[in-house]
Amino acid sequence: MAHEHYFSAHPSGEFIAKPLTVAIAGREVQLQTAGGVFSPNALDAGTQVLLSHVPPPPPSGDLLDLGCGWGAIALTLATESPHATVWAVDVNERALELTRRNAELLGLNNIRTALPHEVPDDVRFMCIWSNPPIRIGKNELHGLLDAWLPRLRESADGWLVVARNLGADSLQRWMDARYDGELTISRHATHKGYRVLRVRNRSGRTGAIPVMPDIPEV
Repeated sequence: MAHEHYFSAHPSGEFIAKPLTVAIAGREVQLQTAGGVFSPNALDAGTQVLLSHVPPPPPSGDLLDLGCGWGAIALTLATESPHATVWAVDVNERALELTRRNAELLGLNNIRTALPHEVPDDVRFMCIWSNPPIRIGKNELHGLLDAWLPRLRESADGWLVVARNLGADSLQRWMDARYDGELTISRHATHKGYRVLRVRNRSGRTGAIPVMPDIPEV
């Protein structure tokens, strides 16, 4: 199940939910997790870096957690922006079920879990937060980003966390070339071997978010 754990629509192992204690939006909560999803035993380091370096999400509109796993990013978005609609998207139906359960445990009614094709084509996002599945392969990853990043609204931002040793810098160069004239790509922060990349609609924004300085590696 090494690759199947979050790349497969239907993981073959038995679905056995187990408790997980984790901090969501600064509050320790009890959630559910299970084998067959990404990082089933803890909040992974990359997502921790993303959540600690992004600005607050927009207060309303459609927000996207791309590759939701058991729901850490979606739960954070929904907690911090209770008037927004948070789309938690994954190809793994077990991940979607866990996200649904965890949203219920936290009393969050503004999360919509969905397979990619279930998100209406006309939905455009005020922000995208994602720890994208780098290990699915370069072509598949590029196709994933092509499907979702252009759906940012005017003046909206996407935030991606990618491990430096898994090709964060080469991915940034590819996005620079791919979306030239459409999206602006910048490195927002570096921490614990991860890059946080900002993908911004080129339309501009009043009161732009400052780029955070790189944090020296230890």
